[in-house]
Amino acid sequence: MKTNVTLKLDADLLRDARIVAAEEGRSISALLTDRLEAMVRERKAFDQARRRALARLRDGMDLQWTPPKSRDEIHER
Repeated sequence: MKTNVTLKLDADLLRDARIVAAEEGRSISALLTDRLEAMVRERKAFDQARRRALARLRDGMDLQWTPPKSRDEIHER
């Protein structure tokens, strides 16, 4: 389902957008739809990556490290 949207654009911007659309053989609506879809996709991908990164930080990483048992072990080479 598609819904109409009303925009207020500067006259110069609208003229330039019409030129770009005409050069690409598309409508202004198609240009805006593609750009908005790309923006939403990028935002969703960023949000998902952010959530994954935060989950990794919360869970931490098992480095399989154990502290030395004594001072001598620290200085053992």
